Amino acid sequence: MFVYPDAKPVFDARNARNLHVIFEKYIKKPIVFCAALAILLNMIIETAGRHSPVRMLEFMTGQPFAFFLNTLIIFSSLSTVLLFRRRILAFAVWSLAWLTLGVANGVILSYRMTPFTMTDLSLLESGLSVIPSYLSRLQIGFVLAAMVVAALAFVLLFLFAPKKGGAMPRGKNILAIVLIFAALAAATLVGTRVHAIGAVFGNLAYAYRDYGVPYCFLSTWLNTGIKRPFGYSEENIRGIFDAGELDAMSSRRLYSDAEATAFPENLPNIVFLQLESFVDPVEIRGLSCSEEAAPWFHKLRGEFSSGYLTVPSIGAGTANTEFEVLSGMSTKFFGPGEYPYKSILRDVSCESLAYNLKSLGYAAHAIHNHRGAFYNRNSVFANLGFDTFTSLEYMNGVTLTPRNWARDDVLPEQITGAMDSTEGRDFVFAISVQGHGSYPEEPVLEAPSVRVLGLADEARTNAFEYYLQQIREMDDSLRRLTADFANRREDIVLVLYGDHLPALDLGDADMVHGSSFETEYVIWDNFGLEKEDKNLRAYQLAAEVESRLGLTQGTLPVYHQNHAQDARYLENLKSLQYDMLYGDRYVYGGRMPFQRTALRMGFSPIGIDEVLEAGGAHYIRGHGFTPYSKATLGDRVLETEFLSPGKIKLLEDVTPEEAAALRVSQVEKRNEILSTAE
Repeated sequence: MFVYPDAKPVFDARNARNLHVIFEKYIKKPIVFCAALAILLNMIIETAGRHSPVRMLEFMTGQPFAFFLNTLIIFSSLSTVLLFRRRILAFAVWSLAWLTLGVANGVILSYRMTPFTMTDLSLLESGLSVIPSYLSRLQIGFVLAAMVVAALAFVLLFLFAPKKGGAMPRGKNILAIVLIFAALAAATLVGTRVHAIGAVFGNLAYAYRDYGVPYCFLSTWLNTGIKRPFGYSEENIRGIFDAGELDAMSSRRLYSDAEATAFPENLPNIVFLQLESFVDPVEIRGLSCSEEAAPWFHKLRGEFSSGYLTVPSIGAGTANTEFEVLSGMSTKFFGPGEYPYKSILRDVSCESLAYNLKSLGYAAHAIHNHRGAFYNRNSVFANLGFDTFTSLEYMNGVTLTPRNWARDDVLPEQITGAMDSTEGRDFVFAISVQGHGSYPEEPVLEAPSVRVLGLADEARTNAFEYYLQQIREMDDSLRRLTADFANRREDIVLVLYGDHLPALDLGDADMVHGSSFETEYVIWDNFGLEKEDKNLRAYQLAAEVESRLGLTQGTLPVYHQNHAQDARYLENLKSLQYDMLYGDRYVYGGRMPFQRTALRMGFSPIGIDEVLEAGGAHYIRGHGFTPYSKATLGDRVLETEFLSPGKIKLLEDVTPEEAAALRVSQVEKRNEILSTAE
């Protein structure tokens, strides 16, 4: 190779001169390189999360402080390379970690509305089993190949990448890193104080959009649970209540106590129906429709007790509204974007409306026309006191929306079926799913029941018309349910409410009542309760229902009933929540009175009558089967065809010994076995 006398080779494979050039120019003095790399990584991460470089640029220019803070977070992590001699390898490790976060978040947002959080990593083992539900075999192959390439690249960098020589000024470098992280802490504090970034996430997806991926992801990791209150002690906890008030509550029978109790005989059945993304469209400012989308709900609002309900989220976060209503606790005291269903309630029982009503002789049923394992409900509901949980996998006759969510017309039959499954009074907590987003911006309805008038944006018109169609069908289901209840010869209270506004980018200015955190509730009954309208927060709803029925059952219901006007109402509520879930349970006399229930999946029993062979195939005859009923051998799920609620067909060959050992399991779409019938 000809080389000019004074020229230096661009690349020499024998001594990897190109890496040395990079090392000497940039890595040896890495601060500028850290800053440039941090900006580049942040741009890639936000592009992946928004699925668009244009939207990334809009974020960068429209919210410069948030973009700067996220860049500073990445920059701070990269600055730790100052501690290592193998700086090229350290830069590669950090870059891969951040890129993995960005890509994982982008991929997850392609399949669900909730972004990637630290909780997803904590559930990594179970999450690996559902990867085939999200990625094709070819895509999984590419991922595995990329992992192999990355591993080889790290090995090569470890073996051949140049190291920093000479003395390492570790003291100076450590001081620089400390100053950088101090600047990050100061910037975060300033950002939250001036509201350039948020510390409380009403909607996790919106928070990632508004505040950036790195900041929000780290927030879901570093800020979880309820912090120990200052001055936490038994004296302070007991001092929250009036003299004798807590002792009076303690003297009542708690669910786990064994002694017999004479239950009041005049109490009604209590049914809560949480409506997915439901709001009366007349509450949306400037939305003009061809006709009323929710006429029955609108009528109920006028005739029965109703009001606005402040919920903890917008556009998503069903489980947190659900948790607030059931527990009487506020999710704002947990970490930003935290779902107690995915954290503390996986291991700890929690006082709830179900436990409190069970102490009065109620049976407690949960119903949801969606996956039983979603938000860990098939496990968490046992820690909230439910006796049965009937999810989609235990239902027949389910029809789907064009977006493949179960329609709510299945719920009236499921609710009344749960009530009929027991002899005494029932508490039923039902969660609907039909109104779930996202809402298509292309036309998918041939003849929508309600037309949107006057919107110039065709895509937004299509999204609203799809949403209104779901609201109309949900409203029809409510009409049917109240008609069924009106004809029953037993007293019933039905509590209806929306869990949050739909994911249609509705802000405070878009709502007639001025808040995007407010939905509506109605307390319907068939025995003449007096109409009393008031606005509530989701964690006050159960206490209000108890109050209307003359009940004072449970610590937090009594607290909300008697202390909502106290000057330290919210501060003391936080202290009570800490004590009940994380502390020494002074409010219960230092013990946990609520034990995990033996939750049964499905209120209707599933059983096998016989296994028979005909025409070279095996059939299982029994009762209670649904399309999610599968033949199983131990943990092995066999290919099965659902024929009827009384018969399923095995599509695999089995030996006579295996046929005798066949069981029927309810298996959700991600292949998790929810329960098995003998």
